[in-house]
Amino acid sequence: MIKKVAILANGGDVSGFNAVIRAIVKTAENNGVECYGFIDGYNGLLKNEYEKLSTANDEHASGILPKGGSIIGSSTNANVFNYKTIENGEVVYKDLSDVCVENIKKDGFDCLFTLGGDGTQKSARDFSLKGINVIGVPKTIDNDVACTEITFGYNTAVSVATEALDRLHTTGETHHRIMVLEVMGRYAGWIALESAIAGGADIALIPEIPYDINKAVEKINSRKAKGKRFSIVVVAEGALPKGGTITVANTRNNGAGVDNTKLGGIGQIVAKQLEELTGLEARNTTLGYMQRGGTPTAFDRVLSTKYGAKAMELALEGKFGVLTVIKDGRLNYVSLEDVVGNNKTIGAVSGNTAESNIRKVNMDHDLVKTARDIGICLGD
Repeated sequence: MIKKVAILANGGDVSGFNAVIRAIVKTAENNGVECYGFIDGYNGLLKNEYEKLSTANDEHASGILPKGGSIIGSSTNANVFNYKTIENGEVVYKDLSDVCVENIKKDGFDCLFTLGGDGTQKSARDFSLKGINVIGVPKTIDNDVACTEITFGYNTAVSVATEALDRLHTTGETHHRIMVLEVMGRYAGWIALESAIAGGADIALIPEIPYDINKAVEKINSRKAKGKRFSIVVVAEGALPKGGTITVANTRNNGAGVDNTKLGGIGQIVAKQLEELTGLEARNTTLGYMQRGGTPTAFDRVLSTKYGAKAMELALEGKFGVLTVIKDGRLNYVSLEDVVGNNKTIGAVSGNTAESNIRKVNMDHDLVKTARDIGICLGD
């Protein structure tokens, strides 16, 4: 019998975190279950820092549906299975997961809800192997969590990118420029591709298709020949040229088992190349964290609420070690084992590795076919 549950939000913030939290709490309250939130993701679980969550008047989880970010914080650098510590002035990595397991048991939590992307859910799977009742909810800006058709936070990011493209259109057309928009998308180009379609872009460069800059130049010159003296280009931060590599802004040291590369700069590189090769002025705008913050769209509010309510339903049914997903357009769930794929080693690194199981744009996907049908150049 489920009586007491805990929630943690982990990874980069997205709009919709709070809507999921609210849905879990409200569904729990309607079934006589107490809810708590660990502060700052897995770091809070390790430190055993948590607070009560309630939707009663003026309580912490009340009125948070339209609020961006996470009321219980989040962490991007906490792999508790390979945690960075300092001993005698030196960096030492330790498996501190047993401390977390002991905290959960000592606190009397019957289930832990993990809101996050592939790294978060990899750790969730690892905790399930240690006997913890875990249910995951798929969150990521990049829409790249395996086994689900869409993650919460993604639609809001696409909407923000689309509005930016609408605004860049007017400047590009007025000044006869190439306007480049760099959007998020480390290893998956969902945001770039969908916002390019929604925002009427002419070129979209995504990580799944290493690009030939000359193909983009051909597209722009073709438009010039038709009297269109401006072009709109969307570039995912993880886009790379044929035979080249992704553009890394800097490398962090947030510990083993997390992605320490900070991408950024490809938009500026593409803009410079296009200006030199076409003779048109080019300007780059990097949207950055604008995609993460602020009020979630109506779509994300509904999706997040569906995910949160479903997660609590699964807990009440005693179905653990799973991830809530959208499959064939309907709510469902899959085993966390399926989500991690071949990334089976406890504490193993997450992200774009041979073992990881992130969801990338498939060349047979409707978005790719649609983009090609309407003449968007994908750089190939």
